Amino acid sequence: MTSVALTAAAKRICVLLFLALNFFFLITSSGRVRTIDEVSVDLQTESLALHGTTAVPQAEALGTFYGKRDRWGQPRAPYGTAQAVLVLPWHFAGRMLRTALPGIPARSKDLFLDAVVASSSATFAALAAALAFLIFCRLGMDVRPALWAALMIALATPLFSYSAWFFSEPLVTVLLLAAALVLFAGETTVPASSKLAAIVGIFLGVALWVRPSHLIAAPVFFVALLVRDRKKSLAAAIALAVVVGIFGGAYLLRNQIYFGSPFEFGYPDVAEGGRHLNTFRTPLPTGLFGFLLSPGKSVFLFAPPIALAIAGLRRLWSREAGLAVVAAGLPLIYLLFFARYTQWEGGYCVGPRYLVPALVVLCLGLGPTLAEAGPRVTKLAVILFATGTFVQIISISTSFLEDQATGSYYDAQWNYQMGYSSVVRQGSLLLHYMTTSQPAPIGLGFDRWFVFLGKAGVSRGLLAMGLCLEVAGLILFRWRLEKALCLSPRAAARPEFQKKTSTN
Repeated sequence: MTSVALTAAAKRICVLLFLALNFFFLITSSGRVRTIDEVSVDLQTESLALHGTTAVPQAEALGTFYGKRDRWGQPRAPYGTAQAVLVLPWHFAGRMLRTALPGIPARSKDLFLDAVVASSSATFAALAAALAFLIFCRLGMDVRPALWAALMIALATPLFSYSAWFFSEPLVTVLLLAAALVLFAGETTVPASSKLAAIVGIFLGVALWVRPSHLIAAPVFFVALLVRDRKKSLAAAIALAVVVGIFGGAYLLRNQIYFGSPFEFGYPDVAEGGRHLNTFRTPLPTGLFGFLLSPGKSVFLFAPPIALAIAGLRRLWSREAGLAVVAAGLPLIYLLFFARYTQWEGGYCVGPRYLVPALVVLCLGLGPTLAEAGPRVTKLAVILFATGTFVQIISISTSFLEDQATGSYYDAQWNYQMGYSSVVRQGSLLLHYMTTSQPAPIGLGFDRWFVFLGKAGVSRGLLAMGLCLEVAGLILFRWRLEKALCLSPRAAARPEFQKKTSTN
């Protein structure tokens, strides 16, 4: 398929969608950095900004070090540096703001900085939804169903939840969708050029440098390119593989330099009760049950729109076969890979954390489904949207760590308890805080940045001003989005649509 050129209206709606979602996600951000994964990257960013290194000696002082010492005795987090590098603008902005703004006491300056850095996830999540909208429009969809599908992705999947926390999943989602857009929905004709494939290789290589496990995405894109173009795309597929290989080789070199072996990634040998976390000892049926059917991690519970997305893969295939292979292949390979992972549940987190980027890509099947939806499918989409959004709201309303650290999440041997349900438990926690007059201590209760920082001593006036600015931004860009949508022509009015209809 040759991609459809974007109209001016579609471009305008895409920008307004991004801005509206970004302000919305900023409002709902937790503003906190609390788990080991979040703290490790936060400290990597701080070290890069202040000392030009990724070593994290601060982690030892805080008692939160997770990783290994390198050959020079420097403590290193076991993650790549891509996320730390990409969130540096937020770190510098946070430093500037905490210096310039009044009402931030000395004891709260680091917490304020963390809140700004954590807000990067809000921007990445909004950008992911905007990229999905662009893909739908490039496939020839009218802006209305494309926007509806993008909003389902943004609000009814864990992309919403993870926009509130400083995990890497929103960033990786952006990288995977950007790769899909360039390779299968860009302004090119089939077959793809080696230049575009190399650009896609860069996106996938950066994802690898966020977490090396994302290397498993590269074979899916490689196969998708060959399935769509066959021998015509062999040169492009090789270019993609070479670029990803360069990034992978550089990561192995990093391991060799730091730890003396290319296959030593810096993860500690044991953690949490002596468990070997970074192995593949989980029986496949156990992991599959957890991801598919358990009340605390089921993809169908935490991302209900995937039911329609799976049904839409066949329609997506008819529009763009390569994109359909990516949308179907990524969740499958991520599911099989992480179902065997020892810590398949993702540590302290909500829902199927490791599968979030792949689930969003799977939701590209929503576009063709909604573009051709009848009344019944439309009603089902509304139900799935409402259900998914409700689950995300419950998930971010209170701190997942407040509930999970009580012993309900892991048993005494640090094994995940399959009966755990964050929806039920966090829903009960939310009800408790809504009906009690007793104020919650800092870090507990409603999990929003303006609540958390207020308890930490930041000026209420400053927080109110920041919240008002974000609410005003949301209202403004939502209004402009609605106005742009009303002014945009429907697909039937476009010449290319009329031509296609008349030839049929």
